[in-house]
Amino acid sequence: MHIKKQRLLTPGPTPLFPPALHAMMASDIHHRTQDFVKIQGQALASLKEVMGTSNDVLILVSSGSGAMEASASNFFSQGDKVIVCTAGKFGERWVEIAKAFSLNAVVLQSEYGDVVNPARVEAALKENPDAKGVFVQASETSTGAMHDIQAMAAAVKRTDALLIVDAITGLGTMPLDIDGWGIDICIGGSQKAFMIPPGLAFLSISSKAWERNASATLPRFYFDLKKEKKMVDKGEGSSWTPNTSLIIALNAALDYIKQLGMPKLIENAQLLAKGTREAARALGLELFAKEHPGSSVTAIKAPAGMDSGVIVKGFRTNFGAVIANGQGSMKGQIFRMAHLGYFDFADMFAVIAALELILHANGHKVEFGSGVAAVQRVYAEAALPQPVKA
Repeated sequence: MHIKKQRLLTPGPTPLFPPALHAMMASDIHHRTQDFVKIQGQALASLKEVMGTSNDVLILVSSGSGAMEASASNFFSQGDKVIVCTAGKFGERWVEIAKAFSLNAVVLQSEYGDVVNPARVEAALKENPDAKGVFVQASETSTGAMHDIQAMAAAVKRTDALLIVDAITGLGTMPLDIDGWGIDICIGGSQKAFMIPPGLAFLSISSKAWERNASATLPRFYFDLKKEKKMVDKGEGSSWTPNTSLIIALNAALDYIKQLGMPKLIENAQLLAKGTREAARALGLELFAKEHPGSSVTAIKAPAGMDSGVIVKGFRTNFGAVIANGQGSMKGQIFRMAHLGYFDFADMFAVIAALELILHANGHKVEFGSGVAAVQRVYAEAALPQPVKA
């Protein structure tokens, strides 16, 4: 009761993988030496392996939003028509990026908690055959919803448009067949399922995208991906000073993910999300993304008459734990619990037990143990030997 271990239960930053944290202590290395170039090369090769792509992969020193910006500035020209899918705060970021770079955006908007249907993307491509790109989130973390990237990719693949996917919270929480589906740009970030601190973004780039890069005229300087690729191909490291400590940490985390297997990392997130959804229902709570819930984070509506900030504050005050409130207009309405990266079922048992206590303390009728039992049932079905029927 008096000792409270801090627990990050947010969809980024996420809990750190301890060996990656330890690896960072060996970061007193110069970035222009062959020793570091070798480390960076290992990270790039491992990223390609865990992302399941033969496309080029580059690492940027930025948050994931830096890679989102780079995907606009490196492959388009002023006035290019693009289709932008938005169903939350991060979809709105795509809209803002398109505006910042003077792209002609056809915006496909859906309500918060919903998704953009792939049929709308297909129809928009037919109505706009001159569209040069489609921008979308794999996982819309602000609402807990997940887009059908496979179906969208099938529609885009039949056109000359590029498919640019913000998979910053999608990688490691949902299947993404980059090469098979035809995802031209797939964006990730270090502080999500990759279990290390914020500060690195990475993106895979298809040959189709590189062909477009040759004619793209939007200005770029720091985020010049062609220049970055040239440095990597020459074995000279990065164009700019890389974040040596985080790349060393990334190698350690990627070794763990390769050992575990990306499908199991995804399954882990999916099972935690399933358990959380079942617990929410058992506690009489309503999911925010009802039709297309994702596995990176679960967004739950606060009980009627209760501000979700009370629940967020209860976690921090009583248990030293950090969960996420809603963003923008959703603030006070929903709270969000993450499942990506270094989370396990023991974490989820504790999180739901804490939630029960916080709800009870704030007047919501709770049968203690009902939410935890729901998570236990999901775990038992997935991981424990089933009794043999006589």
